Amino acid sequence: MATGYFSHPDCLSHEMGAGHPECPERIGAIEDQLRAQGLDALMIPQEVPLVAQSDLALAHDLNYILTLDDFLRQLEETGDTRALDPDTWACPGTRSAVWRSAGAAVAATDAVIDGRLDNAFCAIRPPGHHAPRNHTMGFCFVNNVAVAARHALDVRGLSRVAIVDFDVHHGNGTEDIFAGDDRVLMLSFFQHPFYPFSGAECAAANMVNVPLPARSDGKTVREVVEAYWLHRLDHFQPEMIFISAGFDGHKEDDLGGMGLVESDYVWLTAKLMEIANRHASGRIVSCLEGGYNLSSLARSVAAHVRTLIEG
Repeated sequence: MATGYFSHPDCLSHEMGAGHPECPERIGAIEDQLRAQGLDALMIPQEVPLVAQSDLALAHDLNYILTLDDFLRQLEETGDTRALDPDTWACPGTRSAVWRSAGAAVAATDAVIDGRLDNAFCAIRPPGHHAPRNHTMGFCFVNNVAVAARHALDVRGLSRVAIVDFDVHHGNGTEDIFAGDDRVLMLSFFQHPFYPFSGAECAAANMVNVPLPARSDGKTVREVVEAYWLHRLDHFQPEMIFISAGFDGHKEDDLGGMGLVESDYVWLTAKLMEIANRHASGRIVSCLEGGYNLSSLARSVAAHVRTLIEG
């Protein structure tokens, strides 16, 4: 498989304060592990542009994007650090990180649709799946996967895409953007009750939400995927699969309370590749979301990427 790797030094420029778990070191830990396992040599590194405003406006209210852009540009000029909501802080390097992360997701989408790559992994931050149409939330400024999925539909002309979110937290922002859009099937499991305290009831028929109690392990997750996800994906026949790849469900990640391990992410990835091979010519774009224990994050990403590479 030709697997692309999308990341950029600008993704390290966003910081939310000393000791914050959503830190630049996350990307460094991932890249160290990829090198240690020799996976960096098996992926194709790609150029990452800044996202176009027109692409951001496909998933977000234009007024929100313009206001956010102005705010972040002011921080670039003043050097200040400011809070946009109780969980989400911005600094002078935030704009470049946000615009570059969404740009990576869009560039990966184009490369996979064009056939230059079979699939792609985007090692990007800040994450995006808590960002709804018109505000920041939960470390997230813009919804990278949602922007990429809307680009695939509205710019590249695909008819159906699936979004799979296996972060420990419900992807409420993605749900807000796509609920009721029958071109998109979103599937997720997540710890519940837990931040953001949503998702227990499906907002629309195209949402497949499976809330799970704390300490749910890989056996439970595999049962959920086989019972609730696979037949919906086969029936929907997506032309592309986007993954909101959060690894904070790992048993070593203290920000969550689930019990997954690397082999569970391998199994999940392989199942999604089977669906993609049947219906989408293998097309998958995976974007980093959560994962805050640096060791388990790096090992889990490596397991996920190795599966994408090996098919």
